[in-house]
This record gives sequence, C-alpha cells and structure tokens, in this order.
Amino acid sequence: MKGFCDSSSDPLLNLLLKKGVLSEEEAQAVKAEAEAGRTNLSEMPPIESKWKISKALKSVELFGDVRLRFEDREAKTPPGGRLEIQRARYSVRLGLRGDAFDNFYYGVRAEMAANPRSPWVTFGTSTSGNYQGPFGKSTAGVNIGQAFIGWRPANWLDITVGKMPNPLYTTPLVWDTDLNPEGAAERFKRTVGQADFFATFGQFLYADFNPNYASPNLVSGLSLGQNTDNIFLIAWQAGLTYHFTTNISAKAAATLYHYMGVHTNDSSLGFNKLYVGEGAFLGPGAGGPPEGSAGFTGSAFANNQSGLNHLLILEIPAQLDFKLGSLDARLFGDVAYNLEGEDRAEDAATAYAEYISLNNGTLKPFSAQKQDRMAYQAGFAIGSAANLGMVSGTTSRKNAWEFRSYWQHVEQYALDPNLLDSDFMEGRGNLEGIYAAAAYGFTDNVIGTVRYGYARRINDRLGTGGNNQDIPQINPMQRYNLLLLDLTLRF
Repeated sequence: MKGFCDSSSDPLLNLLLKKGVLSEEEAQAVKAEAEAGRTNLSEMPPIESKWKISKALKSVELFGDVRLRFEDREAKTPPGGRLEIQRARYSVRLGLRGDAFDNFYYGVRAEMAANPRSPWVTFGTSTSGNYQGPFGKSTAGVNIGQAFIGWRPANWLDITVGKMPNPLYTTPLVWDTDLNPEGAAERFKRTVGQADFFATFGQFLYADFNPNYASPNLVSGLSLGQNTDNIFLIAWQAGLTYHFTTNISAKAAATLYHYMGVHTNDSSLGFNKLYVGEGAFLGPGAGGPPEGSAGFTGSAFANNQSGLNHLLILEIPAQLDFKLGSLDARLFGDVAYNLEGEDRAEDAATAYAEYISLNNGTLKPFSAQKQDRMAYQAGFAIGSAANLGMVSGTTSRKNAWEFRSYWQHVEQYALDPNLLDSDFMEGRGNLEGIYAAAAYGFTDNVIGTVRYGYARRINDRLGTGGNNQDIPQINPMQRYNLLLLDLTLRF
C-alpha cells in the first residue's frame, strides 16, 4: 500500500487506501480505468469553430451602429413661401476591421443608403410610390461605405488606400461627417518635447468620368463624344498638438485643398460646368422677379450648383481642450478661405447672365459678389465622457452626457458645395446660423441625442448655392430650421 501511495497522484485514492476503504488492487483498477478514459479523450479530434478566420489576420472586430431618427426640416423662401418635411428615418452601418500581419490593417463597412452624404433611409417609402404596398423597403439597400487597406511600417508613418474614414483633421464646416474619401492618404507624426507634430497628405479620386476620351457617336449617349479627365482632390495638411499640462492641450492645423482635372469647357458634366449657385425656382436671389410676383417657375436647378471651377481652399481648424472640474471641455473653431474666390464669383455672374439671356430675358443679372469667399465656425463643447464624442456617436458610456454648440457662417464662393454637411444648413452656401446638440448615454452603448439648427441667408443678392437631396426644390432659402431626435445603438 505504501508503494502505491508514493506513486499515485490522486489524493482521494490515497485517502481511501489509508482508511482501509479500498484495497491496493481495487485502487490500481480504478486508476487504470481513469487513465484509459483520459487516453480516449486525448485521442478525440478537437472541436473546430464553424467560423473560419484566415491565419493572415491577427484580429477581427465587428463594429457599426443602428440608428433611429425623427426629423423635422423647414425652409422659408422669399417672398413668404414655406416647405416642411417631417419623417421617421433609420440607418444601419455594419463593418469589420482589424490588424493583419506585417503591420497591415484593413476595414470594410456596409451602409444602407446610396447617398454619400447620408446613410439614412426614410420609413414608409419605396422606389415605386405606393404600388409596393405599405411598409416599403425598396429604398433601403446594401452599399459599401468603407473598403480600405492600411500599412504602418513605423510608428511615425501610416499609409491608407481605398475608401476610407476621413484621415484629415477637419470639422463639419468643410466636410460632411458621413463622407468617406476614396484614394490614398499618408500620415506622418513626430513628438518633440510637449508637441506632437503631424502631417497628412491626401490624393482622393473625386469623380471618375470614364471613358476619358470617346469619338462622337461611339458610345450611346455621347453623340458629341467626350474628352475629359478624372477629377482629383489633393489635400496637404500640417499641424500640431501641444500639451501644456496633463489636462490642457491645444491642436491646430493648416490644410490646402486643390482640384485637378476640372475643365469648365465641358457642358455635359456638372462638376466641370461653371458654378452659379442661383435658383430658378424663386428667381436669382434679389435679382429675380419683384416681391409678391409669381416668379420664374422653371427647373429648380437649371443653373449649375456643383461646379468646381476656381476652388483653392485654405482651411485652419483648431481646438483647446481643458477641464472644468471633473468635466471635459473644448473650445473649437475653423476658418476657411477660397484663394480663388474672386474668380469664382466673376464666373458665376457671367454664367448666370448667359443663362437668363437664353431662357428668360425678364430676369436680371447680378454683379459679381467678390467679397463672398470666406467661411468660419466657432463653438464650445462640454461633457462627462472622455474625448467628447457622444454627439458624434464615436464614444458612449452609461449616464454620461455631452453638450455642443457652434455658430457657422458659409459665404457663397468659399467652399466646395458638394462636401457641405447635408443636415445642418441643408448642404448650402450663403447661409449662417447656430447649431446645438445634447447627448445622453442610457447604457454603455445606447445614446439619445437631440440636435437643433437655425440658419438665415447672408447675402440677399445671391441664392443659397448647393445641391442636396433633402430639399432640392428651394433656392434661395431665406430661413432654415432643423430638428433631429436620434436613438443610437453602438457596437
């Protein structure tokens, strides 16, 4: 018995032997049976996961959100017109991202709506009106919102190609936050003392117009042929973040935007037409029919709202982060100036004069408003969640809250009208106003948000240029109100 106890690693068998409950032969039999069972288990094949992940991927993260929204938009026009939209909307964004070997990373995200400036779909609508019955779903789809591959060969360099989250430090003054630029971006960073220096360069394919060249009548719909270039948006950005103390830091950058491949002599492509920005629905700003008259009732956007001629934009965003007691606070702002704004204004006045001479000689042309070439934003944010991302939906925490507000002023020829935020100010120029938002975390991943915006026309001699799918019927807008109530589930 003593020999068995010394060799056995089972304390229960040892105890039973010492108490005389088992004989040594019985203990040996129990041990042999147990070892045989363990041997059989070890010979069984392991259970494989039914979700196979390539060994080339180091990590996979599921991310996205489900959002519900009530929306109320109201636009007022001279002389006393009014249009209002009330609707319930929903949005689903679902993606995968993670790291691969050799310092590569990746990301892909699907979205419901095809509009690059809005992932939202309206409840109760269908592409065929009422013919599909109630609760239509044909306006919803599956569209790729992001698809990118990145490489970080060193801690100071990051290169991304594909359809990517915006790599630039910017604000909604210049870029709609739903836009994901396509092309390539290179990011550099270096820390010197208390300063983190960074630089970002972007080469974005703005619009592809293939075929770049076609002989007349060679391609259906191109009876006159086509000779054009793809349009690229090139961005150069340099800036720094300076840490004064643990709780106080400042960030600023300067960005120059340049457009390549724009040809204003191409009459078939909106980006290549001269930007006018005036509205034919209610007349060209103050140069239209006199107040109280019926006005010109032709096409709402008979003159161009999306032209990219003479855009060379300098943007300078900045922020100051600090603590107010236990709360995070931020002062932020942005200034943008079109260095070719005077030429853009001249082109708009000339193009509109030609337009009315061909369509309706009773309308009056307007003089070039060369001074309308600047945009700016100034605001304040405070909250209990780190990094102040609850309003934008990038962070969430139970019982956390955030408040954010800013004043914004966008003159007619200051910015690219196709990049403007499609919610606040309806994606239009020549408007100024105030935006306010409050967010609260019901749980660690459910956020309730209230947003409100009010805007008014800046220069009554001009329309409110820009092309947005929500209220395309009105130009100019004299007043604009926006109310958004959101419920967001993040994952």
